[in-house]
Amino acid sequence: MWAHLMSKRLSVLLEEKVRAVQRAARAERMTVAEWVRQALRAARRRAPTADPRRKIESIRAAARHAFPCPDAEQMLAEIESGYLETGRS
Repeated sequence: MWAHLMSKRLSVLLEEKVRAVQRAARAERMTVAEWVRQALRAARRRAPTADPRRKIESIRAAARHAFPCPDAEQMLAEIESGYLETGRS
């Protein structure tokens, strides 16, 4: 209910044929409006959420630290023993 109160109308001019969009929506058994909303949501999920330079700097900052860490075989053995203790597999 609240989503409708905060909705904004958006008009988009499409260069390609609108029928292709209509067919795609029909194939998914939804309205064109819902198909477009879902396509926009999917595009937002794929888009980076932060400045890539900031992400790289965070990784570089973390890489400057030296944390104690066992080799891969020991880590896998510890993980496996944890699963055995809790009964999970």
